[in-house]
Amino acid sequence: MKRTEQAKSKGKHIRVFNRLLGIVIALMLVLLGVIGFLFYQQERELDLSEAFQPEKELNLNPESAGRAEAFAADLCVSPEYVAREGVALTSGNEKALLFNLETGESLFAQNIYSQAYPASITKIMTAILALEKGDMGDSVTITREDLDLEEGSQMSGLAAGDQVTMDQLFHSLVVYSANDAAMAIARHIGGTVENFVDMMNQKARELGMTGTHFANPHGLHQEDHYTTAYDVYLMLNYASKNQKFMDTAHLSSYTLETAGSEDGSGRTLYLSSTDQYLTGVQNPPEGVTVLGGKTGTTPEAGSNLAILAQNAYGVPYMAVIMNAPYGAALYGDMNLLLQQINS
Repeated sequence: MKRTEQAKSKGKHIRVFNRLLGIVIALMLVLLGVIGFLFYQQERELDLSEAFQPEKELNLNPESAGRAEAFAADLCVSPEYVAREGVALTSGNEKALLFNLETGESLFAQNIYSQAYPASITKIMTAILALEKGDMGDSVTITREDLDLEEGSQMSGLAAGDQVTMDQLFHSLVVYSANDAAMAIARHIGGTVENFVDMMNQKARELGMTGTHFANPHGLHQEDHYTTAYDVYLMLNYASKNQKFMDTAHLSSYTLETAGSEDGSGRTLYLSSTDQYLTGVQNPPEGVTVLGGKTGTTPEAGSNLAILAQNAYGVPYMAVIMNAPYGAALYGDMNLLLQQINS
């Protein structure tokens, strides 16, 4: 009888021990699962921080509101439309966005994946290639080909035979939006303008600009020369990483002095920024500082502006408006967007 009771007691202790052992094992499995999940999440974050790989296929349709794996972690991806209370642009045909560059948040979006003619916003890409492929100390002699552009287009006043540096052309391009400077840069870097345009399209692919096709280095109208507001964001965001671009894009004016011309004498050209915020013609909302950007206007493209700005706390934002019906509407709508960054 005593042995039976001892056996029962021993069996009871074994069952209790087995239960405790099972609980410990279960807890260990749960802990290992949590550690594995955290490690997996960390690996995903590391993947997102990789630079864009041009050979990867991108999915940037409006439903893709999450971050695409092929992009660096600091890029914004937005639906085509993001409404904001109190924000209604002059025209429903405008393409516009407002992104918080610090958080990646899309505060407003309208038609941002729809095709648009960029006009001189094109010159952001020309500037990128000038910085990456050119030597700012190079001497360039202006040719008649550089000046053979449609009547009324924005020209710096250079003449055939003028000798200038790439740095001077770069400033004329970014500050004054000079089409002759764009042509000279393209010819000097690409060998031919056509080769340079191929380089522009290659760079656009590298940046993930899947809605863009360039046909020239200046933005004068061609049917097969187009982009989207979102692609302009990608392009300007990339350009803004270069301090020389930002320093130049912030200038209100530039003085260009040629080293020679066909008549044997140098000349001085005074060039004013095309950005009315920088020249003081327009004032941004209180507490907002415009850091720089690019304008663009043609009859087909309407009025366009892409800018980087910061609010009163130093938080950076990008605002893009394309296809505004006229200049006053462009700056009125831009101020409406910029008012949102201090609210």
